[in-house]
Amino acid sequence: MSLSASDLDLLRGKAATHVEAIANLAWRICEVAAPTGQEFERARFVASLWQERGYEPEIDDVGNVYVTRRGNTENRPLLLLLAHTDTVFPASTPLVIKREGEKLYGPGISDNSVSVATMLHTFDLLDELKMETAVDIVAVANVGEEGLGNLLGARTAVERYRANLGAVLVIDGGLGHVTRGAVGSKRWRIIVRGPGGHSYGSFGKPSAIHGLGRIIAALADNLQVPADPKTTFNVGVIEGGTSVNTIAADASALLDMRSIDVHMLDQLAEQARQIIEQKAGAGLRVEIEVLGERPAGERSLSDPLVQLAGETLRWLGIEPRYGSSSTDANIPISLNIPSVCVGVTYGEHAHTLQEYFLVPPLALGLAQVGRLCIEASQLC
Repeated sequence: MSLSASDLDLLRGKAATHVEAIANLAWRICEVAAPTGQEFERARFVASLWQERGYEPEIDDVGNVYVTRRGNTENRPLLLLLAHTDTVFPASTPLVIKREGEKLYGPGISDNSVSVATMLHTFDLLDELKMETAVDIVAVANVGEEGLGNLLGARTAVERYRANLGAVLVIDGGLGHVTRGAVGSKRWRIIVRGPGGHSYGSFGKPSAIHGLGRIIAALADNLQVPADPKTTFNVGVIEGGTSVNTIAADASALLDMRSIDVHMLDQLAEQARQIIEQKAGAGLRVEIEVLGERPAGERSLSDPLVQLAGETLRWLGIEPRYGSSSTDANIPISLNIPSVCVGVTYGEHAHTLQEYFLVPPLALGLAQVGRLCIEASQLC
């Protein structure tokens, strides 16, 4: 059963009173470095924030922080609420955070400190209004969403509750977006090895760098990908060699392949594998190291949870934009578990030192997540 008009008004009005507190909390969370794979310090800080609220958090072996808010119905599937704690920035990055009018700046402030802060305030909001949910909600501040984290936190959380999991809500991205499609990816390290030698004295011996260059050029020239379903590839990092006058004995590159379509992604990977294995040149050895795989999938526009997410945004005066992305929702979507990913405010320049979000729209973002938690729990 949906919330009454008076309950919705109450929810929206109360959410507006949390705006500055969410912004301040996002600031505090952002001040704790959390590179992918090094999230434990931030996990401990988030756990302390839950303890201040009277909850009993648990930190698991990978660094996920779990908290449960009990529902009023027993023996029903639970609702999982995810917001990732990791950032793309190395631990050495100066975490300079500043407020300029309605904008709050900081490395990782919008991706994803503000989402973690909103998750905490969602429970605050429901507790203040004494609003019950039909099932238990498990909030997870999870690790490993960015880069080569390979969705470790989401995988771990979903596997932990999979036997009793009714739906998943992920907080990430921009307000107004409803991510219902999971962009799958395969990430490989291409390694080329050769004999090496002096650039003059051993001239003529095969170079690992030259072989890697031939592979990269062949990938760019020969991989054919469709525009629909959108399928992409990119070589993002190249490493190798010892000095300007050394024939390289080792060289490597990182290859990223993506598609919303599982079969198209597999076809692309097979094409890439054939090129990698054939194009390095004589006298060189090639290896492929799998760094990560993110599953693909899609929820229908007619899915009740997707419809609820759209209806909730329209209630707030926002026309929903449905799309696909690579988020923690990839894991439950690929397992056919009702799932969407939503954002809580607007921002720009994610993954740069100029990253920021707008503070006032948090009133809408919090109201959105609060309503989704209540009404999605009834779908479980």
